[in-house]
Amino acid sequence: MSDYYNPADLNKFAEIGKDAPELATKFFDYYSAVFAEGELTAREKALIALGVAHAVQCPYCIDAYTRSCLEKGSHLGEMTEAVHVANAIRGGASLVHGIQMRKVADKLGM
Repeated sequence: MSDYYNPADLNKFAEIGKDAPELATKFFDYYSAVFAEGELTAREKALIALGVAHAVQCPYCIDAYTRSCLEKGSHLGEMTEAVHVANAIRGGASLVHGIQMRKVADKLGM
């Protein structure tokens, strides 16, 4: 039985440009520029990416940025804290949208 999510598929990511190579080139050029050393170190960017990967729940990204963080010298404590930061932001964002719910309920008089 095959799984929908296959970790080996991450290695096929470059194939995404097979039918739209010009768009893939633009994406991969941008992606490379974003992750290049700049105001943030590559290690800091990998930690941010790991947190975002958890927030958007991308198993491929979680695999890739777990590896990237470890390769760049992060330890599990830092990585776990990055995941908790992402969780706090995502949870807070969900809660603050409760204001929208209250506005609609008030408008409807319920």
